[in-house]
Amino acid sequence: MTSTILRSTVAAIAFAGAMAFAVPSMAASMTFKASLDGKSEVPPNDSKGAGTVTATYDTDSKKLTWKGSYKDLSGAATAAHFHGPAAAGKNAGVLVPIAPATSPLEGSATLTDDQAKALMAGDVYVNVHTAANKGGEIRGQLTK
Repeated sequence: MTSTILRSTVAAIAFAGAMAFAVPSMAASMTFKASLDGKSEVPPNDSKGAGTVTATYDTDSKKLTWKGSYKDLSGAATAAHFHGPAAAGKNAGVLVPIAPATSPLEGSATLTDDQAKALMAGDVYVNVHTAANKGGEIRGQLTK
């Protein structure tokens, strides 16, 4: 009987040890979306351009991954960026460049702690610039 108890105890410990390694990481993945238009620019413009960006942020790796597209700009995009920290209606500096700036947009970057904090607070926006609208032709705030 002692050997049965011993075998059961050893089996239970081995199982618990194996499960400790088998449990997947519980990284939080958060999705953000932005609708881009000229009315959201600061100051607003009458661009017929429009676009969307979907971004996913992994809190463990601090990696931001994005996909998006736009159409009907006044001319070729000269640049595209994530800007912040700034609430809607306010301007801020570049946090992360989006290159190339041509549609469709796709890429990734590892954020700093301050950049991640701005993203989580809703203080990051996407901006697409053109020659006619050097400060930005279309813009959209990233929201959860």
